[in-house]
Amino acid sequence: MSEALLASESGGADAATASAPGSSGARQFWRRLRTRRAALVAGAIVALLVLVALAAPLLTALEGQDPTTYHPELIDSARGGVPVGSFGGMSAEHWLGVEPQTGRDLFARLVYGARVSLGVALIATLLQVTLGIAVGLASGLGNRWVDLALSRATDVMVALPLMVLALGLLAVVPSSFPRPVLVALVVGVVGWGGMAKIVRAQTVSLKELDHVAAARLSGWGGVRIARRELLPALAAPVITYSALLVPTNITVEAALSFLGVGVKPPTASWGQMLTSADVWYEAAPQYLLLPAGVLFVTVFALTVLGDGVRTALDPRAASRLRVGAKRAKKEARS
Repeated sequence: MSEALLASESGGADAATASAPGSSGARQFWRRLRTRRAALVAGAIVALLVLVALAAPLLTALEGQDPTTYHPELIDSARGGVPVGSFGGMSAEHWLGVEPQTGRDLFARLVYGARVSLGVALIATLLQVTLGIAVGLASGLGNRWVDLALSRATDVMVALPLMVLALGLLAVVPSSFPRPVLVALVVGVVGWGGMAKIVRAQTVSLKELDHVAAARLSGWGGVRIARRELLPALAAPVITYSALLVPTNITVEAALSFLGVGVKPPTASWGQMLTSADVWYEAAPQYLLLPAGVLFVTVFALTVLGDGVRTALDPRAASRLRVGAKRAKKEARS
């Protein structure tokens, strides 16, 4: 319940205390999430990947390599640039082998690529969430003309093909601009439409509730109502959608780098590594399989974690899935 409703209905203090969000809600969320073992395993994998990305300089220093140094002595030029040795040149000095033609250390490029891929995805997601919340709240709380204008603008952003628009924007920006930052900005600025539609729909529903109406009657402005009354109620859908945006943005960054308009060499990213590896899948398969495998595991873990967060925040969704599964089994038996 809001402060305004508490002021206008002094007799409802006990009910307000009982229903106010607090540490009990966080404990309930954690209790539900703990029952979903797949989500916990996925969360551990994501945490490990983030730790690896943060500790990339320490890990490469421990190996004694870096992601940009060429090692021509480890390349067999007579065979077209294939790494010397078995398994792509794996050794005590190069834990995962080296790149064909360049001899750059694969382990160093993978861990530094995690920094770029995860960093771009997180920054893009933060921009999408910020812009989406701002536009969605303004549309849901504004008058009819404001709502109409912002809703049409949101529809346009949702209808625009993200990849095509990003390709066009990235192609015209000078190459001197830091490419990872540019990719994050473009993906974030272009892809906020889905978040805005979710926030607007929730805002239109929430503003009809008694405590929000009481806040408006008490003279609160739109910003204060949004901060005190709406944002706490919007936390669950925003967190859920954000958790699903991160793997999507990782895939978008990889696709843009694979198409040649994303992260440029010598900066390492998983998508950029796949771009260079597409012609080596027979001669040096580990060069393709390693970044592809890490990218797959990351996206899959983030997707499972996002689904676990969604069902933990909304137990009704999990119950609906169980009911649907039971019905499907009954129909299959009959």
